[in-house]
Amino acid sequence: MNLQHGVLAIAAVLAIVSVAKVAPRVGVAVPIALVVVGIGASYLPFVPNLDVDPHLILTVVLPPILYSAAVNVHATDFRRNVKAIGGLSVLLVVISALAVGFLLHWLIPDLSLAAAIALGAVVSPPDAVAAISIGKRLGLPPRLVIVLEGEGLINDATALVMLRSAVAATAGVVSLWDVVGDFAFAVVAGLVIGLLAGFVTVWIRAKLDEPVLTTAISFIVPFLAFVPAEEIHASGVLAVVVAGLVTGHQSARHFTAQDRISERTNWRTVQLLLDNGVFLLMGYQIVIVVRDVREGEDDVARTVLIGLAVTAALVLLRVLFVLPLTALLRRDQRRALARTDRLQGILVRLTERQHESAKSAARAGWLASLVRRRQADDAYLTTEGLGWRGGAALAWAGMRGVVTLAAAQSLPESVPHRAQLILIAFTVAIVTLLGQGATLPVLIRRLRIAGTDAEADRRELTRLIGEITAEGEDVLDNPDLRQSNGLPFDPDVLEAARRENAAIGQALTQPHDPTESSAAHQRRELHRLLLESAQAVLLDARESGTYTSRALGHVQHMLDTEVSGLDPAETH
Repeated sequence: MNLQHGVLAIAAVLAIVSVAKVAPRVGVAVPIALVVVGIGASYLPFVPNLDVDPHLILTVVLPPILYSAAVNVHATDFRRNVKAIGGLSVLLVVISALAVGFLLHWLIPDLSLAAAIALGAVVSPPDAVAAISIGKRLGLPPRLVIVLEGEGLINDATALVMLRSAVAATAGVVSLWDVVGDFAFAVVAGLVIGLLAGFVTVWIRAKLDEPVLTTAISFIVPFLAFVPAEEIHASGVLAVVVAGLVTGHQSARHFTAQDRISERTNWRTVQLLLDNGVFLLMGYQIVIVVRDVREGEDDVARTVLIGLAVTAALVLLRVLFVLPLTALLRRDQRRALARTDRLQGILVRLTERQHESAKSAARAGWLASLVRRRQADDAYLTTEGLGWRGGAALAWAGMRGVVTLAAAQSLPESVPHRAQLILIAFTVAIVTLLGQGATLPVLIRRLRIAGTDAEADRRELTRLIGEITAEGEDVLDNPDLRQSNGLPFDPDVLEAARRENAAIGQALTQPHDPTESSAAHQRRELHRLLLESAQAVLLDARESGTYTSRALGHVQHMLDTEVSGLDPAETH
C-alpha cells in the first residue's frame, strides 16, 4: 500500500465516523449517506480512482461482517422465525435470480441465459444493514427486525451458491441435477463446518482466562469457518453465519462477563468500519464502473434503463412474495392462539405423571419442558405477530449492498457484456438503497407501525428479575451453604448479601429516567458523582507525579470497571 492509499484509508475512516455521528441527527440512515458521500468524492478531480479486488471483499471483508451480525442474533428468535427467514433468504432469492435472468436474456439477446442468471443471483440478495438501521431508529417491532437480520445473514449464501453454479454453466454444460446437488452439498457441508468452527472455538476460548486472548481468537473465527468451507466448495458464507450463531448462543454459558464486554466493544468497531466502508466504496466506485461501460461497446443510458427495469422487477417480486408470506404467518398466529388451552391441558397431565415412578417422572419432565417451550413459542407468535403493516415494511425493505457490489465485479472477464452487467448491478444497488432507503421511513410513519409495548416489556422484565432474585434467595437460604474453605458464612455477611440481592433486583427493574426521584435513581446519581470526583483526583495525581504509574494504572482500571457498569446515558 503506497502513501496515496494510506491517505485514502484515513479519509475513509474519518468520513465513516463523521457520517455515523451526523446522519442520525438529520434523520438519514448512515449507509445511504455514505453512498452519497462516496459518489460525491468520486467526482472530485484530485481524488484518485481506486480499483478494489472484489475477491478481497468476498473473502476478507464479508466473513467478519456476517459473523459480527450473527453473534448478536438470538438463536431462539432465529428459530421462531425460521419460516419467514427461510422463505425470504432461500426461496425468494432463487425466484428472483431466475426471473431476473430471463428478463435480462430477453433485454440483451446475445447474453447467454447462464450469464443472465448469474447476474440475477448477484442482484437477488438484499442487504439488511440499511433497513435495520432505519427500523431500529424508528422503532420497528423487534420481530420484524429479527426477520430482516436473519434474511440478511442467509440470503448471501443462497445467492453466492447460485452465482457459482451459473458461472460454471457459462463455461460448459451443467445439468439441473448438478446444480441441485451442488446446492445441497454446499448447504450441508457449510452447516457442518460452521457448527464445528463454532463449538471448537467456544471450547478453546472458554479455557482462556484473559478477555484480550478470547477476543483475539474471535477475530479468526469467521475465517476458520469460511476458508475450509470454500476449499471444499461448500458455502463459506453459511459456515460463518452458523459459527456466529453458535458463538452468540454459547457465550452466556461459557464466557465471562469481561470476555463478552471486550468482544462486544471490539466487534462493534470492526462492524462499524467494515459495514459502512463497503457503502462508501459503493458510491466511490461508480465513476470507474461508468467509465468501463463507456470504453466498451455498450451504451451507458441504455444500461441504466435496463438496471431500472431489473430494479422494478425485483421490487415487484418481493411485494408479491411477502403478501402470501404475511398471510401464512398470520395463519400461524391464529393456530398458536387456538391451541393454547390444549397445550395447557397436556402440561397439567404431564405434571401429574411426575409423581409416578422415577422413570415415568423423568420422561414426563422432559416432555413437559418441550410443551413449555412450545407454549413460549406460541406466546411469542401471538404477542409479536407480523401484521399487514409490518408486511408492507418488510416488502419495501429490499435494499441491495455489499454482496451485490462485490459479486458483480467477481464475474469472470470471459463473460460477455461484463462491464454492462456490473453497471446494471450497481444501478440496482444504488437505486434501491437511495430510493427505498429514503422512502422506507416515510412508509413506516404513514403506516404507524407500532414497536414494542413498554408496559408489557416492564411486566416481562419484572417477572424475569423476580425469578433471578428468588433463585438468589434460595442459594442464600441453603442450610448447607459453605465458604470455599468449608466454614459457614458469618450471619451478618449473609444478611448483607440478602439485602444486596434484593437491591440488585430493584435496580434492574427500575428504568432509567432522568426525572425520577426514586431511591434507586438517587443512588445511581450519587454513585456517578463519586466516580467523577475520583477521576478528578486521579487526574490531579497523574499531573503532579506524586504516585507511581503502577498505582495510577491500577486505580484507573478499577474506576473504568465501575464506570462501565453504569447506564451509558448516565456517564455523559
